[in-house]
Amino acid sequence: MGCYSANMNILAIETSCDETAIAIVETKKDGKKIKFKVLGNEISSQIAIHIPYGGVFPAIAKREHIKNLPLIFERVLKQSKLKIEKIDAIAVTVGPGLEPALWTGIVFAKELNKKYKIPIVPVNHMEGHVFSIFPKKTKNFTVEIKSDMFPMLSLLVSGGHTELVLVKEGMKYKKIGQTRDDAAGEAFDKVARMLGLPYPGGPEVSKLAKEERSGMKRENVVPGSLTEGRLVNRVVRQEPRLCADGNNISSEIPEIVLPRPMIHSKDYDFSFSGLKTSVLYLIRDMKEKNPNILENEKVKQKIAREFEDSVVETLVYKTIKAIKEYKIKTIIIGGGVSANTYLQEVMTKEIKNLVKSDFTSVKIHFPSKQLTGDNALMIAIAGYYQAKNKKFVKRMSSIKAQGNLSL
Repeated sequence: MGCYSANMNILAIETSCDETAIAIVETKKDGKKIKFKVLGNEISSQIAIHIPYGGVFPAIAKREHIKNLPLIFERVLKQSKLKIEKIDAIAVTVGPGLEPALWTGIVFAKELNKKYKIPIVPVNHMEGHVFSIFPKKTKNFTVEIKSDMFPMLSLLVSGGHTELVLVKEGMKYKKIGQTRDDAAGEAFDKVARMLGLPYPGGPEVSKLAKEERSGMKRENVVPGSLTEGRLVNRVVRQEPRLCADGNNISSEIPEIVLPRPMIHSKDYDFSFSGLKTSVLYLIRDMKEKNPNILENEKVKQKIAREFEDSVVETLVYKTIKAIKEYKIKTIIIGGGVSANTYLQEVMTKEIKNLVKSDFTSVKIHFPSKQLTGDNALMIAIAGYYQAKNKKFVKRMSSIKAQGNLSL
């Protein structure tokens, strides 16, 4: 059992996937503002370990978390210059995520509770991503939740999740859309493997797409907005097009066309499995004509650009649609894919177009680059609000890993 205080020292633990993250923050209430001071913060990445597997291997992630947690905890505690007895609460991620990985953080938190009697608050990893927009590069930041920020909408996009969440006053969540199969980040990684790119594949696909866009001729440009599921200033090409079924293959490098999955469905759900399969068939059919086709860097750039266009257009189109329907005042983009610079560019531009056309006010927020991925600072903030709402664990036997936990 725990007790909430406006001024607290919170230990946050995040082990939902392949990042072992621990932070200690000091909180102080200043009117309606909550001032956070980062006393210690560490993240240990496992990317290099998982590269040979082309993705996160759960058993190895669990092993690394178990090894890293006590080491990182000692470093962060030393950074904080606090005695363990001065910690008022432990905020630990309980889901969603890889359950073997989640359990390591939960067990570590329970061991600290047993030894030092520090109360625990369970934290939803996705709520952490909602709060990830607040920390800045400095060690001090302020969280102020004001009434005029609502209703909010959060687009949460990562390797494991793609969902649109409506946020009402009191930080009450309602999921209005989610992926029916692959998450956006997962699709990026799978397409990267098809193109022979290293893990993590998302940034590599984006790099190729950017190179292709930078080389595009700009004389045939169609102005306008993303109203029909197509990007602003899309270049009109006269060259042959290569569809996802492999038809119309010419000897020259053609324009490639991929579907925009569920972009005009009546709901706010997403689906990226079919898009991934379209890329698979596209590459298969190209290789039938030329087995070495992917040795041509220009071909890979074109596939990457069209794939990224498809994902970004779909995410932005449905987000704009939800903003209009729910009369959103604040939009938060969180999760690993929120670091995608093209998504940031297009989303920001379309929000500006919406504001101009509807004479409305919508503020858009992205996390700082270092906080787009999994981190303990966002868990600390979410943990503070869980403590404020007195959501402390009453029985240690009741806290468990929930791989499919929803907001």
